[in-house]
Amino acid sequence: MIAAEIIAELPKLTTDERSAIRQRLREIEEQDDLLFLHESALSMFQEIDKQEAEDARGKTR
Repeated sequence: MIAAEIIAELPKLTTDERSAIRQRLREIEEQDDLLFLHESALSMFQEIDKQEAEDARGKTR
């Protein structure tokens, strides 16, 4: 089913069904946010590790 079809069907749903959909969409958004934060943190930690390795090489010279 494509998004346009889903959107067209929304008015036919009950209030409870729409509420369940909103809740599920919030859950998906939270998962997306957590994944973004995880990937961002991982990238930052990798950059810090790289800088620390470069610093350590410079001190041993």
